Amino acid sequence: MLTRLLKAAGALRSPGWMMAGVLVAMLSCGPVSAQEILPETAKPPEKPESSESREERLAKYLSGTQFVGRFTIDGQEAPPKEEAYTISKCEKLPAKDMYRMTARIKYGDVDAEVPLDLKILWAGNAPVITLDSLWIPGMGTFDSRVMLHVSKAGARYAGTWQHGKVGGHLYGKIVPLP
Repeated sequence: MLTRLLKAAGALRSPGWMMAGVLVAMLSCGPVSAQEILPETAKPPEKPESSESREERLAKYLSGTQFVGRFTIDGQEAPPKEEAYTISKCEKLPAKDMYRMTARIKYGDVDAEVPLDLKILWAGNAPVITLDSLWIPGMGTFDSRVMLHVSKAGARYAGTWQHGKVGGHLYGKIVPLP
């Protein structure tokens, strides 16, 4: 209708008004996505659909792994100490961001396998194991942030830990159990 009015008024004779007419025609078509405009070859590749959520994939990935690395203690000049945590099983719990890891932990004189209900948050596509005043039987209360990075080159972890007034950094590789 607007085009008929503009034609009747002779407005579409100038190049500026022609462009305005084209814009009005385009806008009257409704919203258009870039996918509809781009040629078929320019469309981004579609991601394969998976029935598993990233949370389920993470739990499956962590089951049967070992975190092998080192940790530091703030204020000590000593070289980093070795650490190893064996995750026999990891499962996503119904509560948001909560997982249960059955882990064998060696800490001081303690060597025990314990179920740990842990919060795992996401920083983009990187999971971050988050401990806030988590009491571990026989070991004490811990706070920690440990980011996991899984790539084609392998998997690594890095983060910080706190146990009362003592804290430091931890880092290493995540390897599948034999």
